[in-house]
Amino acid sequence: MTGPGIGMRRAAQHLAQRAVGCDAVGGRERGSAAVDFALVGGLITLLFAGVVQIALVQHVRSTLVDCAAEGARYAALADRAPQDGVARTRALIESSLSAGYAQDVSAARTRLDGLDVVEVTVTAPLPVAGLLGPGGALTVTGHALAEDAAP
Repeated sequence: MTGPGIGMRRAAQHLAQRAVGCDAVGGRERGSAAVDFALVGGLITLLFAGVVQIALVQHVRSTLVDCAAEGARYAALADRAPQDGVARTRALIESSLSAGYAQDVSAARTRLDGLDVVEVTVTAPLPVAGLLGPGGALTVTGHALAEDAAP
């Protein structure tokens, strides 16, 4: 069958095939799924590594805050000194994280909002997952009301 309708149908099929990106011989899109997978897979991997990095920093930060607060509570007892809180904080950090995070711990009695408190400050390096990640330090503080200062 030949006629004007056949030519129009063939032209429409040709335009439809070009619109989806393939021709009658086998297509120009052959192999593009592998390239798409490689490009998107790399981005997803970087995104996952970033989420793991943020989770690691948050875990270390909350652990340091807890250790500093516990050290401050210990130093705030009536028969304890700020140095006892430093030792307690270091021991807690070493048992929960690593000795590398317990290098810079300090404690002092201060006045906060009109109350005598013990303040324990911990400065630790930011944890880095792999070689990619932020550098720098993380500083957290814990406070507790000094018992011997109560009326």
